[in-house]
Amino acid sequence: MSDAEQLKGIREAYDEQYGFSDPEVYVFKTRKGLDEEVVAQISEVKGEPQWMRDYRLKALEIYRSKPVPTWGADLSGLREDDIYFFVKPAEREARSWDEVPETIKRTFDRLGIPEAEQKFLAGAGAQYDSEMVYHQIRKELEAQGVIFKSIEQGLRDHEDLFRQYFGTVVPPHDNKYAALNAAVWSGGSFIYVPPGVKVEMPLQAYFRLNTANIGQFERTLIIVDEGAFLHYVEGCTAPTYSTDSLHSGVIEIIVKRGARSRYTTIQNWSDNVYNLVTQRALVYADASHEWVDANLGSKVTMKYPSVFLMEPGAHGEILSIAFAGRGQTQDAGGKAVHIAPRTTSQIISKSICKDGGRSSYRGLLRVYPDAEGSKSTVVCDALLLDDHSESDTYPYIEIENPNVTIGHEATVSKIGDDQLFYLMSRGLNEDEASAMIVNGFLEPLTKELPMEYSIEMNRLIQLQMEGSIG
Repeated sequence: MSDAEQLKGIREAYDEQYGFSDPEVYVFKTRKGLDEEVVAQISEVKGEPQWMRDYRLKALEIYRSKPVPTWGADLSGLREDDIYFFVKPAEREARSWDEVPETIKRTFDRLGIPEAEQKFLAGAGAQYDSEMVYHQIRKELEAQGVIFKSIEQGLRDHEDLFRQYFGTVVPPHDNKYAALNAAVWSGGSFIYVPPGVKVEMPLQAYFRLNTANIGQFERTLIIVDEGAFLHYVEGCTAPTYSTDSLHSGVIEIIVKRGARSRYTTIQNWSDNVYNLVTQRALVYADASHEWVDANLGSKVTMKYPSVFLMEPGAHGEILSIAFAGRGQTQDAGGKAVHIAPRTTSQIISKSICKDGGRSSYRGLLRVYPDAEGSKSTVVCDALLLDDHSESDTYPYIEIENPNVTIGHEATVSKIGDDQLFYLMSRGLNEDEASAMIVNGFLEPLTKELPMEYSIEMNRLIQLQMEGSIG
């Protein structure tokens, strides 16, 4: 088979698995635009307690009071009045795959959700537009007290636990789009891992935007109790429409004493999605949290996974990758905040630009006065694949204690003619040689992914390299 035939097959497989869209099927849909009536309607449809309704309405006030950020990517194209803020795709959430409506089931069959469960993942959830349509967890984990439910079901079934932690990591006043999420959140996961329980195989959630002009505002809340372990994997896709959509999620994670957690995201949005996400973990004594964050596609991404190291011995790692193609802006990076003594962190950010795309590393490293003996390393590398793409670095480093060890380095490089010549002299054509260099550049991230996700990541990168996405 020729190279052209192979690439054609990959493109067709991508369109089949990700690029399709289904006819809209829903049981409830708000009108376009956002006001108190829409927010109250969302709360009413979900049957929420009064305190949550009041919380949403207060968050709406905060959202309105904050200006649109002007320090990052251009958000002037966002039109609030053109967005549906809530689309309910099914009457109720299914507890078995057989209960999922057929139209939605066909979508997730194509995305591999049943296949994921067959691979013995610990649990799987699927979100379609505004709500989770499916959630399931292995019985042995449920017997150990592990909770893995939709965020709505978590509120209904575990209200006291939910209320104890909800909004404590990312409060509505944190930023404009965190406030928007707090006002209109819908869908996402609620996870609790009891003390000492090790969830050895990953829990998984998949988020699918199907409706045009929709906003998706999932909210995920994860509590990993003392000495426990969790790996959560999230994937996201959307078809391409002629109009813009908004994805604005919030992820809150609490990692208690001696626990460990990892949150892996592979987001492959179409190039008409504004992807504005706030994700933050509070890490306590001798605990650790890792963000593994891959961003492909989207029109604009602004996302900065963060770790707040709250007590001595806490550790945080952020591994971020962004790929910006034609007409795309990837403004990504990470934040590490050292509040307690003897805390450690590492931020590794890698970006690739082609066809005039723009990537930015935007990171914050802050060391509080009491964080004596802390250590942190920041590395940001950018790879430009042509002469008209752009890469920027905006590192913010604020150190308030003199007895710490801090390292920072940044590089920007291009694929060199000598590299291509060397690989092509070994029998590779130019496209294959370029792809090999890019794969080597991204190897620190792909080696951290589960096998099936690593394969999928390499496949998506190959498609991006050929300019066939979007």
